[in-house]
Amino acid sequence: MSRANSFSELPKVNSFAALPANFYTRVQAQGITNPRLLHANFNVASILGLSDEAVSSSDFLSVVTGNAPLTGGQTLAAVYSGHQFGVWAGQLGDGRAHLLAGVGDAASEWELQLKGAGSTPYSRMGDGRAVLRSSVREYLASEAMHGLGIPTTRALALACGTDPVIRETVETAAVVTRVAPSFIRFGSFEHWSARKMPTELKILADYVIDRFYPSCRDLAANNSLRSPYVELLRQVAIKTAEMIAGWQTVGFCHGVMNTDNMSILGLTLDYGPYGFMDGFDARHICNHTDTNGRYAWHAQPAVANWNLFQLANSLYDLAPDAQALQSALGDFESTFLASMQSKMMSKLGLFDWQEGDEDLIDSLWSLMHQNKADFTLTFRQLAHAPGLTHAKQMQIERDLGGTVNSTIQPFVDLFLDREGAKNWLIKYQNRLKVQAAKSDERLALMLSVNPLYVLRNHLAQAAIEAAQNGDVGEIERLMNLLENPCQVRDHAQAYCALPPAWASEIEVSCSS
Repeated sequence: MSRANSFSELPKVNSFAALPANFYTRVQAQGITNPRLLHANFNVASILGLSDEAVSSSDFLSVVTGNAPLTGGQTLAAVYSGHQFGVWAGQLGDGRAHLLAGVGDAASEWELQLKGAGSTPYSRMGDGRAVLRSSVREYLASEAMHGLGIPTTRALALACGTDPVIRETVETAAVVTRVAPSFIRFGSFEHWSARKMPTELKILADYVIDRFYPSCRDLAANNSLRSPYVELLRQVAIKTAEMIAGWQTVGFCHGVMNTDNMSILGLTLDYGPYGFMDGFDARHICNHTDTNGRYAWHAQPAVANWNLFQLANSLYDLAPDAQALQSALGDFESTFLASMQSKMMSKLGLFDWQEGDEDLIDSLWSLMHQNKADFTLTFRQLAHAPGLTHAKQMQIERDLGGTVNSTIQPFVDLFLDREGAKNWLIKYQNRLKVQAAKSDERLALMLSVNPLYVLRNHLAQAAIEAAQNGDVGEIERLMNLLENPCQVRDHAQAYCALPPAWASEIEVSCSS
């Protein structure tokens, strides 16, 4: 199938723009001065139907910087409300985001959104800009999560200009082009519910169901006691639970799990002060602004459930059956626990669940927490820890990317309490003896699901500093590594090594 040689050739759907006018404000992006394309994601461009030539064109640069509207698009900023840090914040909205268009067709629409292209009526005294620092972080993070198989918005392009932007210091303006089937949030529903506007709430819910959850209507049609709006809540709860389980099992912390940052499609949305943990701490807080630890790693499942309750409160206006809504919410916990169990079994190379496995996994979490063991390398090196003497040293170094050598024992040497690690390892080895799967099958499974490369803060910081000096080489290298994070690459030892001491001093906040 041929691909379009320009944005203008892409078919436009603009389904969100077809909603009533009070769902958004039509406002053009303001663009940036002396625009420069720092990086383009050819994989995402291909999904949209854009050719490589299109990505290299001046038209592409003009559109992704907000310096020209997208032909056939209908640029707008959406309105929504939400709870921020557990407190009702009232009306919010796209304060620094511009939805350019929906491209594709009615069956497969992708929305293109610029982040950082200027102010909107919802900027709340802000400038609507994003800085290069935060833009590099978002661009890399969304693709890192995609590589890990975790539902997420995607990134098409990263561009910068010469406009000064004042944050803690004076920084450089940048724009990220984000791509997703939809950017509708929990807070989009809260907005209409809080304003006692059931007509608009129903329009929004029907739009989401018809485009993304059509089975909700089928289930309701086959059972007159079922409401499609209750089924919508149930399916959103399931998708959210699966997403959160993905976060937990790679050591990802979002940082700002406000209801306006929760996708109705179960996508990881709005990368700000996020972080992939280095040393494991169950109470790890990645957001320097989160002084009370509301969004710490261990709290993320409970916060997601709380946010779903707020969505349920909004949907009560359409389906006033508290018991049915409560039942739908119950699918979050059951799905989350089942997904966590499945993912942890794979991470440990277990092919069937047996009595005692929960204690085995819980004791590993405790051991990691007590020793602040490196989250990523603990699971990666565990693959070769059992029966180490039977593995070839060259294979170990290859599979583990050079993170071990002849003087380092995989897994055990990641812990200060080496005896405690050895004792746990004995329990793990005994557990492996009672499963039918062969050692090479276990090894292949563990190496296929436990990443070697994650977007550690110090790697993102190095890419930011290089980009600030005009060098995009680090962004390109990270994009290549994070596309297939479990696959070992030659000459990439620095990207999977334990973090340097200064990494712990990096602070990210809501301005990040």
